[in-house]
Amino acid sequence: MDRDKISQLAHADHPVNSPLDDESVRRLLRRTVGRGDAHVLDLGCGEAAWLLRTLVEHPDVTAVGVDNSAQALAKARKEAAALGVERRLVLHHQDAAEFASDRRFDAVLSVGAAHAFGGLLPSLDAARGHLAPGGLVLVGDAYWEREPTTAARELLGEYEDLATTVDRVVGHGWTPVFGHISTRQELDDFEWCHTGSLATWALDHPDDPDSADVLDAATTHRSQWLRGYRDSFGFLTLVLRRTSG
Repeated sequence: MDRDKISQLAHADHPVNSPLDDESVRRLLRRTVGRGDAHVLDLGCGEAAWLLRTLVEHPDVTAVGVDNSAQALAKARKEAAALGVERRLVLHHQDAAEFASDRRFDAVLSVGAAHAFGGLLPSLDAARGHLAPGGLVLVGDAYWEREPTTAARELLGEYEDLATTVDRVVGHGWTPVFGHISTRQELDDFEWCHTGSLATWALDHPDDPDSADVLDAATTHRSQWLRGYRDSFGFLTLVLRRTSG
């Protein structure tokens, strides 16, 4: 089955494609988009949930989103039109790591998209190239809350513990000015929404040729989460400024 379709179905019932609830998203955006007339970029925007919320909240903000999923961007455009913010949103269908612009942005977002750049620090390098002087970066990525099993590492990749993750960011030339560590409830809600949305769609569409594959994807993901990484996976979102330069 098409991977983009699986992703869209899995995240249909969650506010953003990261383990953050509505209040956390609101607080992080308030800390990041400080000016009413800010120009905001989201690298790896998916369905542009972060940008749409920002545009609704701030009627003078303009935004640019970049993602390689045509389906996600199509949904973002439809939602932007429904919200009446489409004239202030530009979406680019391309790899976020390859995006180039002569414009510098007051805020650059990249939450849960580090894989598109090859890791957290490369994603910060990309953000820095688009950031206006004094601008803010909102970045979110995983860390190991506890020592993971070998299976968890093989499934999710290599991360560090929380303190080491922050130290690496600081050592790379950034200063955290705000942050959020996803709670157990946020982490669990995200996974239940992921697997539940897939399962619900499959059960509601038993005659669809993709139904069995979608239900299998839900079952596999739920098992990997509960048996593999639930007790070790954490998620950190930081608001950053350049330490110098």
